[in-house]
Amino acid sequence: MTRVSPPILESALAGERLSSEDAVTLLRDGDLLEVGAAANEIRNRKNDPEAASYIIDRNINYTNVCIYRCKFCAFYRPDGADDAYVLSWDQIGEKIRETIDLGGTGVLLQGGVHAKLPFSFYEEMFRFIKKNFPSIHLHALSAPEVYFLQKLTKQPMRDVIARLRDAGLQSIPGGGAEILEDSVRREIWSLTKAPVEKWVDVHESAHALGMRTTATMMFGVGETIEQRVVHMQVVRDLQDRTGGFTAWIPWTFQEENTALDGQVRLAGGHEYLKTLAVSRLFFDNIRHVQGSWVTQGPKIGQTSLAFGADDLGSIMIEENVVAAAGARNHMDQAGMERIISEAGYRPVQRRTLYDACQDPCCTGPLPVPRVPFADSPELPSMPASRDIDDGIATA
Repeated sequence: MTRVSPPILESALAGERLSSEDAVTLLRDGDLLEVGAAANEIRNRKNDPEAASYIIDRNINYTNVCIYRCKFCAFYRPDGADDAYVLSWDQIGEKIRETIDLGGTGVLLQGGVHAKLPFSFYEEMFRFIKKNFPSIHLHALSAPEVYFLQKLTKQPMRDVIARLRDAGLQSIPGGGAEILEDSVRREIWSLTKAPVEKWVDVHESAHALGMRTTATMMFGVGETIEQRVVHMQVVRDLQDRTGGFTAWIPWTFQEENTALDGQVRLAGGHEYLKTLAVSRLFFDNIRHVQGSWVTQGPKIGQTSLAFGADDLGSIMIEENVVAAAGARNHMDQAGMERIISEAGYRPVQRRTLYDACQDPCCTGPLPVPRVPFADSPELPSMPASRDIDDGIATA
């Protein structure tokens, strides 16, 4: 293997922007420990070098019905399947109440792209949540879901997002990005779900409305290193234009129960840590980089704090999408604080958008858990098909 000449890392440490070619070189030939050390230095310049953050929130998947059949997804179900569902307001409310009782401050609310749910369903769902749980930050939907609603309404993207914001949406996750390169998206059957330009349009429109979003990358689906860097360039260019991303969150594809099982070379811990570290060096315009313990396990997640990550994301009170593909790592607040402390950092509980949200839900003191994790009720399993409370649709 050709060893990368130190000047690329020296330039990054001197504050010079890495080119796409530099990123490809580092990913292909860079020494993991050297790249990681440089990434850690940049991480400590942008964030408190003594602290690492995390959040208590919950992933609520309001439906698993989806009209798309992405090769990497083990979560979706066709409409009418025995195990298809759409959660009722009561079910969503119960999940949020449990989250609050555990000291949670937000929910990440996403689903499949359900063709039979009208736009009013989303407005009513958001209003229900914000009326009944005003202390919860609503981080919801994904670019493919928003893009589908834009096609459904035939309204401009900005108007669609403004309507969702007026109903209670506060920020948008980076889900649905996978690899932001259309030939890869065509190969893994996610191109029609949201071409790159539409993923960008959703986030750019949200940023123009003053909303913050996150940027993600799921890698290891058969893409090349060059295509991975194309994705990173798309995100960096958009951040240059808007400054609206709060965090960059890369993670590795999980293959179990998917159409890609056994068909691609999976990314392991070494490749994950190098990709994370190069990301920190490449994204000179994004402050926060999140490590993934959910897909890589707690030990690699802990190690990521020395390779550019300043945050370990959510303790994941509930997570269904990645779990369906075989990632079944679990964490409670005590476990999260333990692995951060063992890595030499002070654990700091944060909110969804770090310090970027000034809404009432995010400006008050952090809630004190009412129910210790050890005493919390067992989380309910996903229901079978049920009617939504007001009869809008049936999964």
